[in-house]
Amino acid sequence: QVQLVESGGGLVQAGGSLRLSCAASGRTFSTYSMGWFRQAPGKEREFVAAILWSGSTPAYADSVKVRFTISRDNAKNTVYLQMNSLKPEDTAVYYCAARQGVAIRHAGFYDNWGQGTQVTVSS
Repeated sequence: QVQLVESGGGLVQAGGSLRLSCAASGRTFSTYSMGWFRQAPGKEREFVAAILWSGSTPAYADSVKVRFTISRDNAKNTVYLQMNSLKPEDTAVYYCAARQGVAIRHAGFYDNWGQGTQVTVSS
């Protein structure tokens, strides 16, 4: 098990950028694949990005491809989500999640979740 704490959310104007961080506790962070998900009011939680334990083969939702970049620093037990060219429709609570095994897009396969960080993009 790992404990996850997100940070870096906030209010930004459309076209702006934010970088989210997710700090993980535990010695086995480097064995976990990590995902970012988001949930807007009244909507289901949706996949944003994921990255394998090794840092290779990142995957993105079509809606964020090119604009968002997921990365990780296993020495710091941290995964990042760089978000550029933000749009009002990116407004949501963003969650990071961890699972042992391959990085996949389905939230139900992740065992560990952070508490979320709010991202609000104004038009």
